Amino acid sequence: MAKAAPAEQLKLLELQGLDAKLKSLSNRRRTLENDPRITDLEAALNVANGELGAAKMAVHDAETELKRSEDDVEQVASRIARDEARLNSGTGLSKDLVALQKDIASLNRRRSDLEDVELEVMERLDALRERQAVQQQIVDDIKASFSVIRAELDAALAEVSAEEHTVSAQRSAFASGLDAGMLAVYEKTLAKRGVGAARLFHGKSEGSGMQLSPGDLAEIKAAAEDDIVFCPDSGCILVRSAEWA
Repeated sequence: MAKAAPAEQLKLLELQGLDAKLKSLSNRRRTLENDPRITDLEAALNVANGELGAAKMAVHDAETELKRSEDDVEQVASRIARDEARLNSGTGLSKDLVALQKDIASLNRRRSDLEDVELEVMERLDALRERQAVQQQIVDDIKASFSVIRAELDAALAEVSAEEHTVSAQRSAFASGLDAGMLAVYEKTLAKRGVGAARLFHGKSEGSGMQLSPGDLAEIKAAAEDDIVFCPDSGCILVRSAEWA
């Protein structure tokens, strides 16, 4: 059985306090790193970016359609201008001039139809651009919220890191002054059980939070003062003191 002077074993409670603090800081770090607000905002941003991409594509397609419509109107207008120039010149046979007049009338109707299409595309494009602007604002708002929360979490994580550094340094300095054999037993127990040491206080193990059975208490009381004893429930080292009996 491993041994250490009772006064030395009492020091394990302070070491356990430092380890408990480090564990609490680690849990705090994990909580900050997995803040559900970040997950929710990332999911919302993915959806918003997808909708923004669709809105941009719709605007691009409408702009392409408008350019094509404008080109169609321009082509018809150019042809009307050429035919009207020929008609106004008065040269050619009368039947040709009559044909030109009919052609110009037909082209004017065609231009009117194309201009109606052009107007419809322009109105649709305006609505699509408005939708894109709204969606862009949604994305910007989500990014702004993300930045605020990220800054808040980064500040909190920086505080945790600073405290971890301080407590780790305290722990290293304190552990270096402990009995090497006892420390090795403690470290092994801590790694295996999650708790390295706890008080045995009025028959209750503070490692498990349970009252020990009469048989377990009798066995522990029979052990030498410098024996390192363990909690039968939690498996951690039980630190004894005459004052706590």
